[in-house]
Amino acid sequence: MVKVAAFTTGEHFPGSRFRVRQYIQPLSAYGVKLSEFFTRLGAYPPTRKLSRPLWALGSLTLRLPGIVRSYDFDVVLFQREMLSTFFTLEPLTKKPRILDVDDAIWLRRGGSFARRLAKISDCVICGNSFLADYFSQWNPNITVLPTPVDTDRFLPLTSKPLDGGPADARPTIGWSGGQGGFVDLQVAERALQVVLKKHPRARLRVIADALPRGLDLPASQVEFVPWSPQTEVQAIQGLDIGIMPLHDTLWNRGKCAYKMLLYMSCGVPVVVSPIGMTAEVCQMASVGACASTTADWVGTLEQLVRDPQLAGAMGRRAREVVLQSFSLHSLAPKLATELLRVAGREPGIAGQIRCLAFSNSEKKIDRL
Repeated sequence: MVKVAAFTTGEHFPGSRFRVRQYIQPLSAYGVKLSEFFTRLGAYPPTRKLSRPLWALGSLTLRLPGIVRSYDFDVVLFQREMLSTFFTLEPLTKKPRILDVDDAIWLRRGGSFARRLAKISDCVICGNSFLADYFSQWNPNITVLPTPVDTDRFLPLTSKPLDGGPADARPTIGWSGGQGGFVDLQVAERALQVVLKKHPRARLRVIADALPRGLDLPASQVEFVPWSPQTEVQAIQGLDIGIMPLHDTLWNRGKCAYKMLLYMSCGVPVVVSPIGMTAEVCQMASVGACASTTADWVGTLEQLVRDPQLAGAMGRRAREVVLQSFSLHSLAPKLATELLRVAGREPGIAGQIRCLAFSNSEKKIDRL
């Protein structure tokens, strides 16, 4: 077994959960043992500025045992930086090293920490092509690997009719994300006002870690679902349309379109802003629509609300796209190949057979 020490940002952060932790079991089938190291203080600072120096000292101190243990491993994987926006103890870990990035982290604090992390790493794994293009100026060894979806967990609701359900049902438009994303939800606010007014039975479901703020929408048509790992799947499965509005910023261009992929994995058609990776996914198949203007948002949302059969067909295609290109099953052998390459190993016979099986099972998306 090739042993990989993965230093992540914390127990409850999405990057740790989705880009590292959910790979642990699948990678074992390819001869890779992945062990995660994080501190209870996490990599992100507390809101109170006066507490930050003590927090930073404590967080780095708690990293030391893992750094010492890294010398018993074959590869070190950084899931971003150990201490948010700082280059700190990473050079003390054992070589070879891999940097994994799923955001445009160079936009924070001038980006010097991102450049230095990339330069001490033997390769950089990027969540999309936008990130890969930027990091290629600092490291020639770049691999693009999207954030994987556990399609055995995020799957369509079995009791939901394929045609979208009865005519008297309440169409549910859904948005999922953290409270920091409320500003992007406002991109679709005017369109949602129009659609909800025309369709009094429709509602907006907000799945988040806090009550939605700053939205001028009728309270009777907004449903707040507190996010939790236990309820996130069920909350998405109940959607009829999933939305991912975004402002056109460099930070948003670096996003890995993950909430879009979660909607799609649950068989939900999507309406998204064509920013970065969201546009790339929409081009793969008819899984929903990209909306650049308020008129685009209104027209597409109304079409899907009025035509459940069209929405159902798009949702089924969306699920197929995720299964083939973004699922944990399809991406685990690719990550395993990269980890084994950096470790200077070749996959065992069983691993080679599995990788070949996954490669042969991938179908062209164009026909969708």
